[in-house]
Amino acid sequence: MSEQRTEWLPPAVPAPPPLPTSAPTDGTRQASEALGRPERKPFFKRVGSALLLIGALIVKFAAKAKALLILLPKAKILATSATMLVSVAAYALFWGWTFAVGFVVLLLVHEMGHVIALRREGIKASAPMFIPFLGAVVAAKSLGRNALAEARVGLAGPVLGSLGALAAALIGVATGHEFWYALAFTGFFLNLFNLLPVVPLDGGRAMAAMAPWMWFAGFAGLIAVAFIWPNPIMILILVIGGLETWRRWKLRKSGDPAQETYYKVSPVNRALVAAVYIGLIAVLAIGMDLTHIARTIS
Repeated sequence: MSEQRTEWLPPAVPAPPPLPTSAPTDGTRQASEALGRPERKPFFKRVGSALLLIGALIVKFAAKAKALLILLPKAKILATSATMLVSVAAYALFWGWTFAVGFVVLLLVHEMGHVIALRREGIKASAPMFIPFLGAVVAAKSLGRNALAEARVGLAGPVLGSLGALAAALIGVATGHEFWYALAFTGFFLNLFNLLPVVPLDGGRAMAAMAPWMWFAGFAGLIAVAFIWPNPIMILILVIGGLETWRRWKLRKSGDPAQETYYKVSPVNRALVAAVYIGLIAVLAIGMDLTHIARTIS
């Protein structure tokens, strides 16, 4: 009987081995070994093994997530560095590599003034991101709790930027190289231009605490500059400035109590902002005059 049954099995499937005739001491284990199957662990051991496996996977995932969190600030630094390099390459097409590097460094110093001021106000600020031919920007959820804080943040850029331009001028005095004078002149002009009293420029931020109606005077001045030196960048600034000025003026006149509180600045603080603003304009104008290099055409 057993030989006939074996002949009907497919050739690739071996017949199961015969069961042992002797009685096993452990029935389950002996049967498993005889049938060629691994021993089945008890339920609590199987659950424990599964939990250990899940725990190991969680630890591995947490380690990778921690590594990503550690690398996140470095990614921001890399993004800033990458946009700086792109800007240097763009400016180098017109001014050469040396001057382009110096100009981008002056932009960085200016923007770091805003970053430092924002953090002093308790506001998280991003690292500066550079946009060729438009300067650089810093992202933040707000510019402060009120117009006075906004003015401090706005003026911090030209203050630190003026010190950066002054450093270039002092290097020029020490070395006598015209390169440093040209770089300092450009830095003084850059910060002076940003003091135009129109949002979103730094001067417009200062006007929020001094006299918001000056936004319209600044916008008119911006139109005049665009007519004198017409170029796509000026047109873009003009459009952005016009939209932002109108938006903020409408909000200020909406009668919202929060808006009234935001623009409420004491006369003493208003005078301090005005002193810093006017003082910066005077210093920057003098700096441009002292570092200007007259060119003669022969």
